[in-house]
Amino acid sequence: MSKKLVIKVTAGADDAERCSQAFTVAATAVASGIPVSLWLTGDASWFALPGKAEEFSLPHAAALAQLRDQIIEGGRVTLCTQCAQRRDINSGDLLPGITIAGAASFLAEIMEPDTQALVY
Repeated sequence: MSKKLVIKVTAGADDAERCSQAFTVAATAVASGIPVSLWLTGDASWFALPGKAEEFSLPHAAALAQLRDQIIEGGRVTLCTQCAQRRDINSGDLLPGITIAGAASFLAEIMEPDTQALVY
């Protein structure tokens, strides 16, 4: 059984390289058959909404919307509860396949056996 990868991304367009790295690692893991859970927190929270990843641009990087869609299709994407509330985002605003959950759920995921957690 392969390890599960949980990635927490806190950076958004404000730190484009770090944000892109998190999505790239997550999408690469999905393509490699590794179970992936991507948590959107801080400024990355906006990428749970339609059209936001499509606005993101970073030279020489894969399109963030394409990476996001690959992760949603093959893994799990979760938006932090507090981060959503601070931005007035509710579950009806989200792209299909993205859920909202809190710190207890994140902690439960990263404490599972055979789980590797990364924070960007």
